Amino acid sequence: MKTYKNILVVRTDRIGDVILTTPAIKALKDKFPQARLTVLVAPLTYDLLHGLKWIDEIMVDDRAGLNKGMMGFFHLMHSLRHKKFDLAVVFHTKRRTNLLCFLAGIPNRLGYRNGKYGFLLNRPMDDDRHHGQKHEAAYCIDLLAAVGVKAGPPELAVAVQESSEQWVLDFLKGKGVEPAHHLYIIHPAASDPAKQWPKENFAELIDAIAKRDANARFLIVGGNENQPTARNIQNKTNTEVLDTSGQLTIRQLVSVIKHCHMLISNDSGPVHIAAALKTPVVSIFTRNQPGINPQRWEPLGEKARVVSVAPDAGSDFRKARPYDPNCMKPIPVRDVVAAVDALLKLC
Repeated sequence: MKTYKNILVVRTDRIGDVILTTPAIKALKDKFPQARLTVLVAPLTYDLLHGLKWIDEIMVDDRAGLNKGMMGFFHLMHSLRHKKFDLAVVFHTKRRTNLLCFLAGIPNRLGYRNGKYGFLLNRPMDDDRHHGQKHEAAYCIDLLAAVGVKAGPPELAVAVQESSEQWVLDFLKGKGVEPAHHLYIIHPAASDPAKQWPKENFAELIDAIAKRDANARFLIVGGNENQPTARNIQNKTNTEVLDTSGQLTIRQLVSVIKHCHMLISNDSGPVHIAAALKTPVVSIFTRNQPGINPQRWEPLGEKARVVSVAPDAGSDFRKARPYDPNCMKPIPVRDVVAAVDALLKLC
């Protein structure tokens, strides 16, 4: 088996995707411990990996800034070429990423064979991830079989920044959350409207938990675009709910999730942060079709629970397609409360 000395891993997509690739990145470093290992990510996910000891360097593909447009693309390509990588592993299969690695002159290019310039790879593997028969973390590790990597059950990792650990205690105290309180984080957002459980259900869930747990405190997290949803939940619940939508950086979000009692979220990136930190997490899946099913995207670990619609629940949930809000109704609040109760027994 060939030995590599300078490896590039490409994962320039979203939070959950990056975290679910960490077991594969670690397995790659374990296989080639003498190699320098660099990971190319998007700006948003840099802090998720910064500080993990088995990653030697993190590069950023800033498509809104330094690497914007054709000139920015070639600037990044020249940076990659200058580093003289001898292996690229492209987990995020896009025309841009496959073209980058080809033009950078990386001699061994491993990735998925598909219509996104897959012909530019010289170590292409069949892409059957759309069937959703395995977890995404397992698919990532399977890709590495082409370079002789084998690994056991996936163990997720996420970096915790020291500056945010110092910040989070003051932040929570300022919000009236004391060490004796049980902080429940609610993440009602998702990358696709079809993945968002109804706002009124989250409000009902919060009230149900508050009745069970006198020490419960509730905090909504999400981006700026989540603020209307957060206000809607606040207006519908009888319980005080704090909203930090648009206020937290990624490193701060990691620390808040680390210090909370439980995260309850739609199928989205924060559930994988929680799983990596071994924070109890309930993930709500309003979609359950091949490739977008819990079997591929559920949070991993003993402290994770999934509440899902039945497979092929009868609605077209393809991304960016119109959807019927009635398809959310197969997930009643009582089912999510039951998942919360099951996790509380482990706490």
